[in-house]
Amino acid sequence: MKCLTFLSALLFLSILAVPASMTITPWMPLYKGVDHAIGTNFPDAVNSTLQVVHCIRVNLQDPEVALFTTPRAPAYQPQSRETLNASITTFIKTYGVQVAMNANFYNVFPGGSDPSSEGLPSEIYGLSISRGQVVSAMDTGPDSNNRTAALMFTTNKTPVMVHHNTLPGTNTDGIYTAISGFYPVVSNGVNVGGWAVTAYPDNTIHGLQPRSLAGLSQDRRYLFMITIDGRQSGYSDGSTDTQSGDWALALGAWDVMNMDGGGSTALYMADCAGNGLAINHSSLIASRGHERYIGDHFGVFAKPLSDQINDVKIITTDTTANLTWTTTTPTAVWIDYGSSSSYSKSTVSNATLVTKHVATLTGLGANATCYYRINAKGPSGLSSASCSFVTSNVVIGTASLLFNQTKPWKYYWTSLDGVNWTAPGYDDSGWAGPGAGLLYIVAIAPSPGYDSVPYIAPRTTLLPSDPGNIDTNGHTRPYPTYYFRTHFTMTNAIANASLTFSNNIDDGAVFYLNGKELNRVRVTNPAPLYTTLASGPPCSTMAAPCTGNACTNCPDVFTIPASALTNLVQGDNLLAVEVHNYNTLSGDIVFGSALYVNGAAPSPQLNLLTSEGTLNLWWNGSGYKLQRATRFGPSGGDWIDVPGPVTSSPYTIANFPSTTFYRLAN
Repeated sequence: MKCLTFLSALLFLSILAVPASMTITPWMPLYKGVDHAIGTNFPDAVNSTLQVVHCIRVNLQDPEVALFTTPRAPAYQPQSRETLNASITTFIKTYGVQVAMNANFYNVFPGGSDPSSEGLPSEIYGLSISRGQVVSAMDTGPDSNNRTAALMFTTNKTPVMVHHNTLPGTNTDGIYTAISGFYPVVSNGVNVGGWAVTAYPDNTIHGLQPRSLAGLSQDRRYLFMITIDGRQSGYSDGSTDTQSGDWALALGAWDVMNMDGGGSTALYMADCAGNGLAINHSSLIASRGHERYIGDHFGVFAKPLSDQINDVKIITTDTTANLTWTTTTPTAVWIDYGSSSSYSKSTVSNATLVTKHVATLTGLGANATCYYRINAKGPSGLSSASCSFVTSNVVIGTASLLFNQTKPWKYYWTSLDGVNWTAPGYDDSGWAGPGAGLLYIVAIAPSPGYDSVPYIAPRTTLLPSDPGNIDTNGHTRPYPTYYFRTHFTMTNAIANASLTFSNNIDDGAVFYLNGKELNRVRVTNPAPLYTTLASGPPCSTMAAPCTGNACTNCPDVFTIPASALTNLVQGDNLLAVEVHNYNTLSGDIVFGSALYVNGAAPSPQLNLLTSEGTLNLWWNGSGYKLQRATRFGPSGGDWIDVPGPVTSSPYTIANFPSTTFYRLAN
């Protein structure tokens, strides 16, 4: 009778808790056996909170799907060093899973639930099993912290959910994977969120919070991995236990438990390079720049939907990108893209069934990450490929800042004569720093002409002084030479780009790029040594109004033309600088550098792609229109604008004529 009364009460609660209007997208296949749906709501009088829900549905009957949770840490110690904490993105990259979310509650040493770094020992609350090995045993003591709801899977992924897995606990013989949460929010198809508030007392967790949920369908065919974003006003406020149960039921779940949530809530997938791609919006990223470094993860291995999409190539500029790829069968395609994996934009590549494809993505920002998903719909169904790229950090026609004078540098002050310290492969792990600019040293003396420090800013990193060079007032002067190394990234190395350096140098310097000398400022010795002195202080080569000690804060600016940048590379570049004093009795050294890249607009390249009787003309860049002619030769041609006019790429032609010439004009 008690059981019947309890169930009746639960049913009554679920009827009273009428959810706000919900919208759930159709299931979108991500991998074989893995689908994704997004839920949003329309706040009303019953539920006035905004909620954005992401759900991964995993087909446990797919033979190629496998489950995985964080394994034991090296030098494993129960209840103290059970796992090593990591971000979801690190977990995906390390173990190669295709989808992952946060799992058990945990305690990291040091840091508790919110550590500041990865790789730290963690204690896991509740049962955790990874590949048949117990990572955290079920316990009613500190190891559990009352986190007793458990979801277990046998080797063939047969699931078992136990809402209150206390000692002696469910028999784990044959269990291959297990994770634990706090309490159920759905039981046997009934929303029990209201009951959980009193059954599992907690001062904070039952209110509006970001949520992570794990659940099963009634027939046990599907695993549900659900996140509800929160703490993001105007986007998603979070959910209560009852609201979480409403969403889980609407998504098709039958038994659901509340996992670790709050700032730990994270749901990611792997992109084409195996890197983590956010599905939900972590509430911590805006303030931390990364999702939380958590103690336990739950991942899914899955196969690609098909081998339909192949040979993806990307060519970028500062605001556009061209993608080309092939499909194994003639297929109609479109691309979703945007600044996040939510894909705010969409473009049709080709509505015609072809095997060679091209698409131009527009409206991008310079030096920005663009996420995209190629969707192909052919005779065999729908397939997709997701990844990301970074646009050029060279803004065409302008000077783009690569780094400013506060950039950190590694530094050294002992003679490196005969050492190839400017080479990219040189090991500078023994150097000091990195220290942010401006880097400086000054020996304070009664004479105002002795101290340039009041004239420089920001004075950030104090360099060491030479104990063997002491002035009459007992102040140690600088070493004769200091060495500096730092790195910068060229997202796209443009052939006709130049570099402009704006520097604070007291007194002289030699600059090297990837091991090759680039430029000198007040250093004339053909082969400068550690003891080489600069030819003079800054004002010796500067005009008014840079006079006196104020010269230290007047920039030395120089530009290296594209013709001299033969070793500037796409990707990582090493910049090395040696700064020399001009007099062994001088009391100061100052160094800081800002770097700009100047992008001159390259001539666009017009490309042609034919497939299944269609022709695609495509190019990068903007501000051009497509022209055509029926003849072409030394005397010119009968060029006219393609009707439209056509100013955006690509341009598709069906049943194209055999003799036509095309060009771009601006």
